[in-house]
Amino acid sequence: MKIVVISDTHLPKKGRQLPRKLLMDLENCDHIIHSGDWQTIELFKELRQYAKVVGVTGNVDGPELKTLLSTKEIFKAEDFKIGIVHGHGNGKTTERRAIDTFTMDKVDCIIYGHSHIPVLKETNGILVFNPGSPTDKRRQKEFSYGILTIGEKIIAEHVFFPDKE
Repeated sequence: MKIVVISDTHLPKKGRQLPRKLLMDLENCDHIIHSGDWQTIELFKELRQYAKVVGVTGNVDGPELKTLLSTKEIFKAEDFKIGIVHGHGNGKTTERRAIDTFTMDKVDCIIYGHSHIPVLKETNGILVFNPGSPTDKRRQKEFSYGILTIGEKIIAEHVFFPDKE
């Protein structure tokens, strides 16, 4: 199973469309996870044309998205449970807030966004993954998104690219 993982797209504020590189991966994925800050519902509708979309809202998402999506989600992919959250809030780091969101849940992977900083690590046996942003790299060297490959285990990787067109 191939899952494309994106976050912090901020469309149309940070771009008119998704980058071509990302669109190519969307063409052949099984699921799409978006960990918040879509900006508008139009992106949600566009992504549904490619695959099933699982997502959460972030701090800049409007009321229309908030009626469709929650702030926390647990997605079952094969035998694995994937926790999804944006990670915004007060106190602690974004990563710590994301991890703490799932302390009462049994998850194998936590996906979060908000910081626009790509992260791939394991913490206490849980895969922790921030895909970065495909449209708003901020102080990062490149734009990015993620791919999860689900098989006997979860394999996560970042896809980095220099140009968001």
